[in-house]
Amino acid sequence: MQLPLGDPVPRFSAKLLAGGGVDLHVFAGRWVVLSFLGTPDHPRVDEEIAALTRHAELFNEDHLVVWCVFTAPPHDLAKYTALSGKAFSFIADYDGVISRAFGASQSRRTIVLDPLQRAIANIPWDYPQGHAATVTAVLSGLPPVDDSAGVPLVAPVLIVPRVLDFPLCDFLVNFYEQNGGTDSGFLLDVEGKTATVLDYRLKRRHDLLVAAPELRDVLRQRIVSRLLPELQRFFQFEATRMDRHLVSCYDSALGGHFYRHRDNINAGAEHRRFAITINLNKDYDGGDLIFPEFGRRTYRAPVGGAVVFSCGALHQVTPVTRGKRYAFLAFLYGEADAAKREANNARLHEDEARYDGAWDRLFPEDAADQKAA
Repeated sequence: MQLPLGDPVPRFSAKLLAGGGVDLHVFAGRWVVLSFLGTPDHPRVDEEIAALTRHAELFNEDHLVVWCVFTAPPHDLAKYTALSGKAFSFIADYDGVISRAFGASQSRRTIVLDPLQRAIANIPWDYPQGHAATVTAVLSGLPPVDDSAGVPLVAPVLIVPRVLDFPLCDFLVNFYEQNGGTDSGFLLDVEGKTATVLDYRLKRRHDLLVAAPELRDVLRQRIVSRLLPELQRFFQFEATRMDRHLVSCYDSALGGHFYRHRDNINAGAEHRRFAITINLNKDYDGGDLIFPEFGRRTYRAPVGGAVVFSCGALHQVTPVTRGKRYAFLAFLYGEADAAKREANNARLHEDEARYDGAWDRLFPEDAADQKAA
């Protein structure tokens, strides 16, 4: 079956012929071209690749990415790896799963995705007006990502000022400076288990866990009284738990940044519903949030204010180019999500801490009432 134009396409992860892999969802926020070439021994394959590469000036990581998909290994691998780069590469779909999902297993074709990863063009090789010529016309007419919808797009984020008082913000910054932070990794599923990994190409940040119960309680009270009502009002979600109490630092001296990612992809993170970023200072440049699916606009909360957004949203933190950016970071979720988090303990790597639900309640008095009952 062919993909209806306008529908979101199936997500996939795949290996690249030149090494490494690709997760389709991370490439949202740009135009994506998938050229399903079938087996590389077909006499038209090199002709179609040449037609694409004649327009290489259009390919750019921030605008247009092209992947050619093979369903069998090529005899001359070097010929294709030599053509590979950040915006043009080859996918190994040797079991045909991706080609079947895109309706391309029986008919070679090129499919073009918009920045929200919906199909906007589906051009078979036997297209009457000519496959290569039609693909060229489509690619040449693609506007900048910020203009992809024809109107300016705004990410579905909530900015709430005055969640934390200025003295508390200063205290948290000093608290971090006095105690220091540790290298902050990110969650990745490795061989079916979620583990924390470090990769400075994707993330460079230092975190300090707030462990003191008194300080955690102060932060909890501010979140409950000043942020949760707005979350319920505008996103219709009643949070009952908060994952992590981190004071984080993005340091320009270290190239602090966090590349494109979603916060709920891995087993250890599936429970997360909304992310909170509360800025603790303003004397820095860079370090802003971008939601690539909605363009290149940047978002920043005022000092003491929060940016709240769905953990399913693709986002990144731009590099800090001057000074240090300090922030309080946490995730909100509910009771059903807590049950999922506990069940997912079995899917965590042996080195990861297990969840027991003892530290994350936003309304601890409810737990006391339940225990008494």
